[in-house]
Amino acid sequence: MERRKFIDLFLIGSGLGTFISLLYPVFRYLMPTPRKEESVSQVVAAKIGDLAPNSAKLFRFGAEPALLIFTEEGNYLAYSAICTHLTCTVGYDSSTETLLCPCHNGRFNLNGEVISGPPPRPLTRLNLQIRGEEIVVWRERG
Repeated sequence: MERRKFIDLFLIGSGLGTFISLLYPVFRYLMPTPRKEESVSQVVAAKIGDLAPNSAKLFRFGAEPALLIFTEEGNYLAYSAICTHLTCTVGYDSSTETLLCPCHNGRFNLNGEVISGPPPRPLTRLNLQIRGEEIVVWRERG
């Protein structure tokens, strides 16, 4: 093989390798791997007394985060903590008593409805029931 042919093949191979290594992250971003759906029917989110009034706790609900809120009035609320805009994790802002998505400043009221920012839909509400000392959370299938 001639030296010139070898250098040409080497440069073409290097360029192709560089192109693929730059294209791969873009492809992974545009086509993420599907999340394995864990079939969880219900979860114990907390125990009575774990939360102070006007506070919240993040917990795992299957493969996704969820938020348990204990309001100032003494009511428990549970929502999926996945923002409906770009799937960031929503947190509880006790000073304004709203749910806040820190990615793009989306805010939800305690009914899960959008009050500001870019989220297109309300948060998914989870059902809850107090069973003895445990707060059990589940989602309606359908």
